[in-house]
Amino acid sequence: MTFQVACPADLAPGEARAVDLKNEAGEEITVAIIRDTVGDWYAIDDRCPHGDVSLAEGDISEACIECWGHSAEVNLKTGEATLPITTPVRTHPLKLDGQNVLVDLEVK
Repeated sequence: MTFQVACPADLAPGEARAVDLKNEAGEEITVAIIRDTVGDWYAIDDRCPHGDVSLAEGDISEACIECWGHSAEVNLKTGEATLPITTPVRTHPLKLDGQNVLVDLEVK
């Protein structure tokens, strides 16, 4: 695993931000860094596979984010989602290092 700095660890519970990162193949990927309402941190692909909108702009609850485009809910731990999303959203390993959020965009 190769972790890279994604952003400062300054999100309050219930906040998210979209960041552009590059994976090991050099491809740019927009990732949503999310701190859920209980304070847990997650990293998922930012684009909704159904409506191509930013998931970082959705409503956040405990381990879940709701896509604002059509109200589907994405489980932040597994990437599984409710209809109309029919494919899981890719999740990424995340860790905190001091004041930074680190994400691994390992090519799978």
